[in-house]
Amino acid sequence: MTAIRPMTAKDKLAVMQILRHTPEFRPEEVVIAEELVDSYLNDPSGSGYFILVAETDGTVSGYVCYGPTPLTQDTWDIYWIAVARHVQGQGIGRALVTAAETEIKRGKGRLIIIQTSSTPEYEKTRRFYRASGYEVAAQVADYYAPGDDLVIFQKQLRRQTAA
Repeated sequence: MTAIRPMTAKDKLAVMQILRHTPEFRPEEVVIAEELVDSYLNDPSGSGYFILVAETDGTVSGYVCYGPTPLTQDTWDIYWIAVARHVQGQGIGRALVTAAETEIKRGKGRLIIIQTSSTPEYEKTRRFYRASGYEVAAQVADYYAPGDDLVIFQKQLRRQTAA
């Protein structure tokens, strides 16, 4: 059984281990993820980030970091999602995304953006986003590096109505 709950300081070591053991994430990316974790843990209500963890059989098995996109009206970003390799394919990632979407809706979000890489290593990630109802909104060639495009996924939570 997997439970989704807000991250606490005692979860940090497990989250960082998951990130470090996710081969798609380069070491410099893990450093940035840790900065967001620390920002959230230092000020959960004022950091601009929200983090949920999945706990399976008493062990942290995944996490998702998301927040409102600065200078937008009701747009949110999902910045990071990772699931421990030994429990991937068990619905934990889907549960995390669903929980984040529920919280984003509660926060009056209307649009969610997720950015990822176009490299073959991220194919499974892109399939996951598509299966979760996200559509490719744009692709920027050579964004991260030559041959590594930025792929921007989006999901409309509610349509804006004309006044």
